[in-house]
Amino acid sequence: MLDFTSALYLGMQHASRALRPWPQLTTGLPASLAVPSLARKLAQQLARLQGCESATLAASTLHLAWDVFGMLSKNAIAIYMDAGVYPIARWGVERAAAAGVPVRKFAHHEVKALQQCLARDRFSKRIPVLVTDGLCPECGHVAPLANYLKCVQLRRGYLIVDDTQALGILGASPSRAAPYGKGGGGSLKWANLLSPNVLMFSSLAKGFGVPLAVLAGSSEMIRRFEHESETRRHCSPPAIAALAAVEHALAENEENGEVLRAQLAQLVRHFHARLRDSGFSASAGLFPMQTLQPIHGIGGRVLHERLRRKGVRTLLQAGRNDEEARVSFVFGARHQLGDIERAAQALCECVKDKRALLELV
Repeated sequence: MLDFTSALYLGMQHASRALRPWPQLTTGLPASLAVPSLARKLAQQLARLQGCESATLAASTLHLAWDVFGMLSKNAIAIYMDAGVYPIARWGVERAAAAGVPVRKFAHHEVKALQQCLARDRFSKRIPVLVTDGLCPECGHVAPLANYLKCVQLRRGYLIVDDTQALGILGASPSRAAPYGKGGGGSLKWANLLSPNVLMFSSLAKGFGVPLAVLAGSSEMIRRFEHESETRRHCSPPAIAALAAVEHALAENEENGEVLRAQLAQLVRHFHARLRDSGFSASAGLFPMQTLQPIHGIGGRVLHERLRRKGVRTLLQAGRNDEEARVSFVFGARHQLGDIERAAQALCECVKDKRALLELV
């Protein structure tokens, strides 16, 4: 069966034989007491890759979101949250709200809506903290990070970015030849931003294929985080095997990353071309997760099941605001152009086969 559900965008796999050997999975010590030298080395490599001064590693973005917003809640802050933010960051915001922090939500990627929220709070002495995803997987657009940062910097605020979807994919100096940019450093590199007022947390499980997370920002903020982090005291640190996989992923990115990103862009472009030829379309630009626009007379759930029966596995995305569920194809660099052709042909057959579709309704 053709599978278009994996978020391993660059197709990175880290077999044990490809990694440096490890004598144990964990030392039994919390990260607050001791951090393996390899973890420190990898964190600094990731900081440089993302264009930040410093970084630290954690088991997951959930650990990081919990701690980041717990830390920030100790100050007099107000949170301004992009309405499209991914649930992990939203759960962190909810922790801050439970501690009494006021939260304002503004329309997705709408700078004017943010400015209006800030204007309403112009007499507040609270420090603004803006929360957004670097790259939105639904619309495929990079957040207007420069404008967001400018808005909060006027009041000495901070920009918190969940860059999970962008890390490993986006990079510096995007062009027609390199539409994702170069390096895979994420949305800050894409936007050519450098600021001590930005704090980014990212999972490496998408672009780099490693179930581990990184927090990157200024040296001052990372030092404060490591000092105040609760999960570094009470939860297990990243497994040593995962650290070995990060080391392998960064080496793979350095050696083959540009080729993998070019292959991925070619696949997504070919998918768009095949859809246009067949009278269909998808959202998300060149982002590897492509969500089909609604097809008249065919619900997403029915189409998803019909594709499965034809040997094409896709994601069924829950609709927002009572919208019909929609079908998404997630592409990775290991897919082939022939896979795109087969998927497009199956989609055409599903739409033409009205009788079979009606039997499933």
